[in-house]
Amino acid sequence: MATLDERPSAKRWLPLEANPEVMNQFLWGLGLPLDEAECCDVFGLDEELLEMVPKPVLAVLFLYPITAKSEEERLQQENEKKDYSSKVYFMKQTVGNACGTIGLLHALGNITSEVKLVEGSFFDKFFKSTASMDPLQRAVFLENDREMEVAHSVAATAGDTVASDNVDTHFICFACVDGELYELDGRKSGPISHGPSSPSTLLRDLDVVHLCARGFEIGVLG
Repeated sequence: MATLDERPSAKRWLPLEANPEVMNQFLWGLGLPLDEAECCDVFGLDEELLEMVPKPVLAVLFLYPITAKSEEERLQQENEKKDYSSKVYFMKQTVGNACGTIGLLHALGNITSEVKLVEGSFFDKFFKSTASMDPLQRAVFLENDREMEVAHSVAATAGDTVASDNVDTHFICFACVDGELYELDGRKSGPISHGPSSPSTLLRDLDVVHLCARGFEIGVLG
């Protein structure tokens, strides 16, 4: 059972659409230079389609349906002890439907050695302000950040479909830190290591077939 401080807040945002164009405008508008990285779709698992994905792949976002099985797995993992590198940037999710933004923050927060954010931009200030915080403190900081809430709202209403706050899907991020592949999910207690990896092998190191069999949609930041 979660403590009072760990329970989700009553605040809910509209969900982000799984749309690379929308996510790129969101990222570029808050401090990621256009020539540093961009989001793109993964159109299939065939070797030829994976080769079309720009390299290196800096992070991977998955969107999947929340099911009874996925919730059972998440609750089981809550009781498992997880050791992870202090260099991993991780935050909890307390705001409803904020998983898209948190997935992008997890991606950016773990590739700061690969990309240079605009100095003084929102992202630059956000990561500097939260660098010494624990995962829950980062969640509360985000929850109270009006600028991010507005930016998220603009992005959420810019998609091709009508945004609804009643959704049963969830974004998570995979990123390489210090040569290790981490699963970053704000609804879980901490990062989960999936073994050695690198930006050049990240897509193949993921159990892509298994994830897609469970209904995952794939997008990359690279």
